[in-house]
Amino acid sequence: MKRYIGALMLCAAATGLVAAQGKTIAAYTTFEEPLAKLVFDQYEKETGVKVLWQRLSGGEVETRLEAEKANPQASIWVGGVGLNHMGAKAKGLTVPYKSKLAGNTPEQFRDPDNYWIGLYVGPLAFITNNKVAKEQGLTPPTSWADLLKPEYKGKIRVANPTTSGTAYNMITTLRYVFNGDEEKTFDYLKKLDTNIDQYTKSGSAGGKSVAIGEIPVAIGYAHDMVKLKVEGADVTITVPSEGTGYEVASMSLIKGGPNPVEAKKLYDWILGKTAQNIIGSFYVIPLSKLATKNPVAFSIDEVKTVKQDLQWDADNKTRLLERWTKEIGSKR
Repeated sequence: MKRYIGALMLCAAATGLVAAQGKTIAAYTTFEEPLAKLVFDQYEKETGVKVLWQRLSGGEVETRLEAEKANPQASIWVGGVGLNHMGAKAKGLTVPYKSKLAGNTPEQFRDPDNYWIGLYVGPLAFITNNKVAKEQGLTPPTSWADLLKPEYKGKIRVANPTTSGTAYNMITTLRYVFNGDEEKTFDYLKKLDTNIDQYTKSGSAGGKSVAIGEIPVAIGYAHDMVKLKVEGADVTITVPSEGTGYEVASMSLIKGGPNPVEAKKLYDWILGKTAQNIIGSFYVIPLSKLATKNPVAFSIDEVKTVKQDLQWDADNKTRLLERWTKEIGSKR
């Protein structure tokens, strides 16, 4: 009898261990797949909790959260342009949470109500395939003005701003370049449209196309481009001389997510040193003082940035995207 009871106890203990190790949490991420895999695999290694993650562009996550509002399918959103997180907050799609590690991130990169927190900064830049450019008699663009030159007709790729926070950041950046003049901004965007071969769904897709020689030039975030260059792509990366905008890649907890307790644990872990160093290794400009920046990555003081008003950009997003769709996107 004692053996039987002992066997039952061992079985129960084993079952409990399996249950603990079998914990999962669903996440949406806008990290590039290699970074997402490194971060979430390390979390599972350290905690035994498996992250069931899906990679979507920032705009896609925001749209998905709206569609799933009555029945959220994920508990946490990691990465993605901060404006999308601000939009999600305004729509009641996320919830506030102040992590004990939040103080390691400068206050200007955190939501004052603790709905989102910045993870890293990434400036907009241009990437040019050196071999293709030479074959086609092109020189790498170094300014926003360069992109309108007739020799670039059909030779530039960028994301669609209705699905990509990267491309929306380009629109708002140009507005700052033109000192808030929206008419000049949209006049520029219409001229730029004649040089765009296609609008991609994801902000990083254009750079990947440049790396393999499919298109000579693309617009995107510098860290994605630096990664391609480090991996062997023969490319030149330039930052627009008039000034460039930047993303504040952020993190939020999803309102009504199926596993809020585990979501907070993952949120805290991502703000910790291990995850921050993994993020910093991917050529971004990390915001936490716990993180170590990759030495080959751009520094924010190396580039001329425009003075962004993130709240204005968030508040006017729907209106600007509707105008872009009406005047540009719908005409292609």
